[in-house]
Amino acid sequence: MARYEIAKPIDEVSARALATYNQVQQQLLVNRGIRSSAAAAAFLAPSYDDGLHDPRLLNDMDIAVERILQAIETEEHIAIFSDYDCDGIPGAVVLHDFFTAIGHSKFSNYIPHRHYEGFGFSETAVEKLAAQGVSLIITIDCGTTNVDAVVAANTRDIDVIITDHHEPGPQLPAATAVVNPKVGDTYPFTELCGAGVVYKLVQALIRAGEFDLIPGYEKWWLDMVGIATIADMVPLTGENRVLAHYGLQVLRKSRRPGLQQLLRKQRASQPHLIEDDIGFTIGPRINAASRMDTPEDAFTLLATTDESEAGARVEHVEKLNQERKTMVAGMTREVHKRLHDMTELPAVIVLGSPEWRPSLVGLTAGKLAEEFSRPAFVWGRDGNGIIKGSARSDGQVSVVRLMEAISEQLMEHGGHHYSGGFSVSEEHIHSFPSLLNDAYQKIGEAARIDETVIIDLELNLDDVTDEFIESQRALAPFGVGNPKPLYRFPDVIADEVNLFGKGKEHTKLMLRTSGRAREAIAFFATPLTFTKEPVAGESCTLIAHVEESFFMNRMQTRLRIVDVI
Repeated sequence: MARYEIAKPIDEVSARALATYNQVQQQLLVNRGIRSSAAAAAFLAPSYDDGLHDPRLLNDMDIAVERILQAIETEEHIAIFSDYDCDGIPGAVVLHDFFTAIGHSKFSNYIPHRHYEGFGFSETAVEKLAAQGVSLIITIDCGTTNVDAVVAANTRDIDVIITDHHEPGPQLPAATAVVNPKVGDTYPFTELCGAGVVYKLVQALIRAGEFDLIPGYEKWWLDMVGIATIADMVPLTGENRVLAHYGLQVLRKSRRPGLQQLLRKQRASQPHLIEDDIGFTIGPRINAASRMDTPEDAFTLLATTDESEAGARVEHVEKLNQERKTMVAGMTREVHKRLHDMTELPAVIVLGSPEWRPSLVGLTAGKLAEEFSRPAFVWGRDGNGIIKGSARSDGQVSVVRLMEAISEQLMEHGGHHYSGGFSVSEEHIHSFPSLLNDAYQKIGEAARIDETVIIDLELNLDDVTDEFIESQRALAPFGVGNPKPLYRFPDVIADEVNLFGKGKEHTKLMLRTSGRAREAIAFFATPLTFTKEPVAGESCTLIAHVEESFFMNRMQTRLRIVDVI
C-alpha cells in the first residue's frame, strides 16, 4: 500500500523570493527545488539563447566536427547508425535532415533489427556498412560501450564518431570521437538524450561550416528532439527543459506530413499537443515499428516530405501497432490460462515461452504486475536464440533487488526498482521461477520499496478554476525530474461510479463540484483496485492529477486518479 505525504508548506524566505507568483505556483516551484526568483524565471520561461550550453564543450566535439566537415567536403559515404527506439530514430531524422539541407546526399541510415541484432553498435553492422563503401559511421544513442564494434570498423579503415548519452564502461572505444555528456567533465549538463546530443553536434557543425542555411533553420528539427527528450524519460530539467519546451512548440507547427497524418488519424490536435500526446500517441507508434520488425517505417514516417509516402507509412505503422496489441493480448490470454491452472499464485509471477518476442514481454509483465499486485517476470527468445525478458514491479517490490539476489544465475540484468531486463541461460530457465520466489522469501523486507509518495497540495474540487489550471500549465512539460503535480482532494462525493472501455477495464467518477473538473478517470483500474473502493454518494479522498485534454474541438479538464483512500 502506498504511503502518501503532503509536501511541507514553503518557508518565509522562499515565499518572499517567489512573491511575484501565486501561492499554487510558489508551492509547486518549491516542491521542485526552485526557491529563487532567478531560478523560477528560467524555469517558467525557458530561453533558447541563454538556456543551451555551447556544444563545443562536449567531449571530442571539435574532433567530430572536423572529421564530418572533411567527409562532407570530400563527398565520403557517411552512415548514420542509430538505435531503434524513440530516441535513436528521431535523432537519426535530425542528422538526416541536416545532411539533406546542406546538400550532402552521399549518406545512408542504418537502424539495427531489434529481434536479430539487438541493442547497440555491432560488428554485424560494420560488415554490412563496409560492403557499401562507407568510410565514416556516426552512431546515435549508442556506441559508448561497443568497444569491439569500433575495433572492427578500425580494421576496415572506417572511422567512427560516437554520439551517445549512456554511461561509459571501464574502457572507451577507440573511436575518432566520443561525443557524450557523461564522458569527461567539460559539459555542464550530463542528462541529454541521444537526440539532444545529435542536435548539439548539428549546432556545432552549422557554426563551423559554411552552409547555405537560413540562420536558425535548425530549430525546425527541435520537433524530433522534443519527442526524444520526453519519450526517453530523461530529466526535464536544465537544458532538457529548454529542448522539451521548444520541441513541443515546433511540434505544434511541424510541417512533417507523416506527423500531421498520424495525428489526424489519432484525432490529436496538432496545435494543442502536450507531452502526454508523445507518451500515448507518437511514442508507442515509433516503438511499435521496431518491436514488430521494421524500425525503418517509423524513421521514414518522420523523415519523408512526400505526402503519399507519409500516408502509406502512417497506415503501415498503425497496422504494426495493432498487430503489437493483438500479440500482447494473445500473450496475456496465454498467461492468464497458465495462472488459472496453478493451484496457488506465487509471490513472484515468472512465465515465458520461446515463441514470444522479448520486445513485447515487458508490456505483458506490466499488465500482470498491475492486475495481480505482485512483481512479474516474463521472457521470450530473440532471433539469435537468446532468452531475454522484462520485469515489472507492482510498486511494492524492487525487481532489481530480486535480480541482484540471483545474479550468478543470470547472464545479464539491469534496471531500477520498478522496471528491469534480464537474460537467462538455457541451463537456468527452468529453475528461474523457483530461484526468484526463493530469493523473495529469503531477502524478505529488503526487497520492499520503501518510498513515500509526495503530494504537492491539498485542494477542494472547487479550487480547480481557470486561474488554477493556468498556474499549473506554466510548469509544463511534465516528466522525470518535473513530475506532474499531484493533489489530495478530501471529502469528494461522486454522483456516479462507472466502468468504461471495450472490456470495462477503466473507471470514471462523475464529481459533485462547481469547479472545472467534473469527472475523474483511471485507465486500467477498476474501483476495487484502489486502497478504498469509491461508492456513488459516499465521501472519499482522491489522490489525483489535474489534466487537460483537447477532444472534440474543445479543451476538457478532468482528474486522473492515482488512488482513492
